Amino acid sequence: MPRRKFDKDSVDLPVESLTERDSAIKQYFSKAEVQYVGSTSSCGCDFPHATLQNGKWPELEYVSDAEKDELEIARDISDRKNREALLALLRTTGDNMVEVYGVWDGDFANGPQAQENISVNDLLGPNFRFKEQGFYKLYLERGTDV
Repeated sequence: MPRRKFDKDSVDLPVESLTERDSAIKQYFSKAEVQYVGSTSSCGCDFPHATLQNGKWPELEYVSDAEKDELEIARDISDRKNREALLALLRTTGDNMVEVYGVWDGDFANGPQAQENISVNDLLGPNFRFKEQGFYKLYLERGTDV
């Protein structure tokens, strides 16, 4: 069965075909169709993420809702909105599993520094963060643990 592109009109996230400059990233995917997906800020910056520093991702401290300030609460809302929009977009492919690779612009030839299988439950969890240079196989069946 041929792989389908994302339905660009189904959600409010930007979806673009890769340019020749970006095409080196295709080597890491198992499927022929690879597209760029941005967050609500147009780039990927508004997807919840952990930045790679000295070969590791810093520990993320859990802050209880009672300790959060207005900025942190707004970030949580944005994070949730972006994760839900991404999930809705990825489901338009009709595939049971999709691959997601989080990299900064220009890092397209760099190999993954982490590889993980995640479920919808993982993605929608309140403390989920994409690891910079993390490659994910996201299983789209709700309730499926991987």
